[in-house]
Amino acid sequence: MYIQAYIGSLAVLAAALIWGTTGTAAAYAPNLSPLAIGAFAMGFGGLLQAFIAKRSIQKYWRNILQQRFLLGAGVLSVAVYPLAFYSSMHYAGITIGTVISIGTAPIFSALLERFFNHQSLSIRWVISFVLGILGVALLTFSDNHASNTTDTVTALNKPLGIILGLVAGATYSTYSWAAKQFINQGFDAKAAMGNIFGLAAFILIPSLFWTAQNLFDEARNLYVVIYMAAIPMFLGYVLFGYGLKTVSASYATTLTLFEPVVAAFFAAILIGEKIAMLGWVGIVMIFACLLILSSKRN
Repeated sequence: MYIQAYIGSLAVLAAALIWGTTGTAAAYAPNLSPLAIGAFAMGFGGLLQAFIAKRSIQKYWRNILQQRFLLGAGVLSVAVYPLAFYSSMHYAGITIGTVISIGTAPIFSALLERFFNHQSLSIRWVISFVLGILGVALLTFSDNHASNTTDTVTALNKPLGIILGLVAGATYSTYSWAAKQFINQGFDAKAAMGNIFGLAAFILIPSLFWTAQNLFDEARNLYVVIYMAAIPMFLGYVLFGYGLKTVSASYATTLTLFEPVVAAFFAAILIGEKIAMLGWVGIVMIFACLLILSSKRN
């Protein structure tokens, strides 16, 4: 059991590493709407997941459809998450958008497990929650910018980006929690993830009609969205779904704290994004929040 949990943890970490490249990749298509990037990446990535899981889906889909609340919560969250996540990075910057979106997810996961699975909130969680909130506040009031991007983070854009990051964190934790509930009930991970992501694709892909008018203006736009769909959104979530077999949703989302580290590294090296000292203090506080949460193995 320990070996399985270890391999599952490594799978989640590998997914986080892949996901950490998304913000930088999106920055190479600055004229493409973040809504289009999110819808294309998660939409077609979701179809790929459903395709490779078709046999498993055929086996479990009737039972999964009977649990409309779980399925509906998962599908709606998957549909909202990429739109909020990529918009957050667009408005607040890659590092801040990723830190807020991923850094707040374990807090939301713990709340979901508290209210729906009746797991208690410990003193550890309360301390981590306070640190997380203070970290978000410091990021909000810090003065940062991206020197090599066309969209400079402004005083008006950044709060909007942070709010969208909180929405992304809430929806990310919700579909992770929903998938974990199906897995805990004995459903195959591929069936759970394939159903949730496949159905969400039917919401996301049609939205491209309104958001992706300039998708074919430049070849690099296509390169970016194809990479996003095939690698982070398909391969990344296959690894994440495998990890959910052996670790809890809150622990899995805590392990993804590696994603903001990777995102910050690439944003600084390749995009030239700069964060003010106050912002780095906020990021450190959010990481401290996550480390406190992860100190207890779930």
